[in-house]
Amino acid sequence: MKNAPPPKAAPGGAARKIAHPGAVGGEVTSEDGTRFFAVSPLMLFPETTPEFRVYLNQGGRFVLYTRESESFDETTRRALFNLGIDKVFVLAEQKDRYNDYLEVNLARILDDSSIPVEERAQTFYGAAEAILEEIYSTRLPEGLSKKLHDRVLSFVEETVRFLSRDDSLKNLAKLISHDFSIFSHSVHVYAFAVALMSAYGLSDEECVRAGLGAILHDIGKAKIPRSILEKAPAELSEEEQGKLRLHPIHGVSMCSMLPLTQDSVNVILFHHERYDGKGYPTGTAGTNIPLAVRIVSVCDVYDNLTTAKPRQKALTPFEALKRMREDRAGAFDLDVFKRFVLVLSGAEIV
Repeated sequence: MKNAPPPKAAPGGAARKIAHPGAVGGEVTSEDGTRFFAVSPLMLFPETTPEFRVYLNQGGRFVLYTRESESFDETTRRALFNLGIDKVFVLAEQKDRYNDYLEVNLARILDDSSIPVEERAQTFYGAAEAILEEIYSTRLPEGLSKKLHDRVLSFVEETVRFLSRDDSLKNLAKLISHDFSIFSHSVHVYAFAVALMSAYGLSDEECVRAGLGAILHDIGKAKIPRSILEKAPAELSEEEQGKLRLHPIHGVSMCSMLPLTQDSVNVILFHHERYDGKGYPTGTAGTNIPLAVRIVSVCDVYDNLTTAKPRQKALTPFEALKRMREDRAGAFDLDVFKRFVLVLSGAEIV
């Protein structure tokens, strides 16, 4: 049911740039204290029934536009955007419903060329963080449930093609946070890794298998005491280092009852192996380490170095790559490292 008056066009009738199109953005509070967040009308698809209310901001007054289970038709959706209405509003208390809606329609959003790629990148990033945050805040370290596994797998299947686009990483680079959390780190490593796998010409199916391992590569850290995870590497005792080095094995154990492919398991288990054989847990070397694992290893170290942690300053991309090349000589497949630099150069973050 439409309760709002007809929307007015922006000056000149031109559409304005969308400020906050992604999962959640632009939160505002009405005069009566009700909180809303802003989303793009292009994120509301016809032939769907969102389980949240949509409001318009009419001169500072929030007016109900659609109720739960009502859908926009394509004409209305497009008209809002073309008339310069770059934001509609959803109740902050219905944030979870909106994120569920985005997740269900994620593939459709990412494939929709009418939505600018930078806005699709923001949607990808918001959805990814929401999923990973739930994984790391729900009943771990007992193990990853089949339900959560299926949810992550679906996310990977729906996003691999988008991440393979030449301009996706460039737009995601603007969103990458330099404040560390395990789930944001996992999102970054996944995005970097799929972009690099695509540069090697790996198929979508191969990217899905290895990408699932990349997004879950640090899940075993849920079994490591927080006191160890929060220390800088130089502060760890030999005993603490030994416990930390068990996280790849813990990760595989936590996923042992799930239908992971060998490619996914390899990434989780071997992502701390080194090309010179001095890594862990097995000391595997050279091309005996699968290509996808060598790719994830480079992405993992790069993101760790460029992210601030307790008592550890984030390096610039240039500083991180320089340290990887000079201080960790022998750690990486040089061809993978060089190709990663080229991928980053195309994203304009080196």
